[in-house]
Amino acid sequence: MKRPFGQHFLFDPNILKKIIKCGGVTREDTVVEIGPGLGTLTKFLALSAKKVIAIEIDKRLVEKLREIVSMHDNIEIIQADAMKFPFDSIEGKFRVVANIPYYITTPLLFRLLEFREKIQSMTLLMQKEVAKRITAPHGSKEYGVLSISVQMQTKPELIFPVSRKAFLPPPDVDSAVVHFEVCPSLSFKVANYAFFFRVVRTAFSQKRKTIANSLKIFKGVKDALAETGIDPGLRPEKLSISDYIRLAEALSRYA
Repeated sequence: MKRPFGQHFLFDPNILKKIIKCGGVTREDTVVEIGPGLGTLTKFLALSAKKVIAIEIDKRLVEKLREIVSMHDNIEIIQADAMKFPFDSIEGKFRVVANIPYYITTPLLFRLLEFREKIQSMTLLMQKEVAKRITAPHGSKEYGVLSISVQMQTKPELIFPVSRKAFLPPPDVDSAVVHFEVCPSLSFKVANYAFFFRVVRTAFSQKRKTIANSLKIFKGVKDALAETGIDPGLRPEKLSISDYIRLAEALSRYA
């Protein structure tokens, strides 16, 4: 059974228990699950958490899901679109543990981070390729705009891979579990976030070029690189987040 919203079901109890353990879920926690499907993970979460709030967009699954988890009195099922759900309406802080549909992984991640002051951590099962990009250190080929955007707001760690064979129906790609320690405030201080991300996006839009060439549309790029001590011959993926912050601040003085 494949959902119209692109999710594949994970039934392996050992993997499900491992995901919950990685999430650090305790009897004190409220846990939000997005896309509970047929409730396999939901039931395990109910045994570990104080309360589980399961947000499901598919009306057909909601009714079936309520029957499946009816013996648990600490599960609340909400029929809603997670991309529009007001997570700040949830009482207190919460953890997010979910097997999220591949097609909304990135937008959903950033939607959740809009409420980072409420979120203690997130443990998400996602496409392995995206997981590697999110957790990539600078200098690696996967490092880019997504890595920087997420790592400025969280401490992400790829915990373990999950084979496509563990799902029904099997997806076309492998998956991985990523645990995010969420920072209530941004980990890095930036004077002008809009300008900073413009610099980062511009750099990675031509990542095969040197940083000097990829940022040549900015005035004073040579002087800014000299001022910050960044080698103009480096490729964009070689610069750390701190390097980009220093470079953006230097470039802003020429803008």
